Amino acid sequence: MFNFLKKNLDEFKNFAMRGNVMDMAIGIIIGAAFGKIVNSMVDDIIMPPLGWILGRVDFTNLYLTLPNADGKFEHFASLEAAKSAGAVTINYGLFINTLISFIIVAFSVFLIVKAVNKLKDAAAKPCEPTEEVCTTKQCPRCFSTIDIKATKCPHCTADI
Repeated sequence: MFNFLKKNLDEFKNFAMRGNVMDMAIGIIIGAAFGKIVNSMVDDIIMPPLGWILGRVDFTNLYLTLPNADGKFEHFASLEAAKSAGAVTINYGLFINTLISFIIVAFSVFLIVKAVNKLKDAAAKPCEPTEEVCTTKQCPRCFSTIDIKATKCPHCTADI
């Protein structure tokens, strides 16, 4: 029993300490923090002037109230008042805010990936035929640059 547990813990440690898992964990943490920054930018910087331009509309208070149990529509001063009264609402203003946040995050990630790919392409330039010795090659699976003597890719673990 102890050997089984020790073996599995060792395997888990090896798995968790691989570069890809650590990179992914760091990316998730940074992504969560980046998401908070983008949400604040949308809610506190972009939406107030946009609402003002569109006629002093507060997007957080754009909602539809569904009829109550008696089939009657009630009017509330704000979304918060409707929620505190227990009304069922469709919060399309909050959805608009979330959609704008997503578009900003997606575009930012696109720009970051584009920049990283440009750096990778510059670093992964193959050896020129005029050079005497080539010290790197490209992995056929993940296309990362690896040492010419490598038999296994350190990035994707493919056999070369």
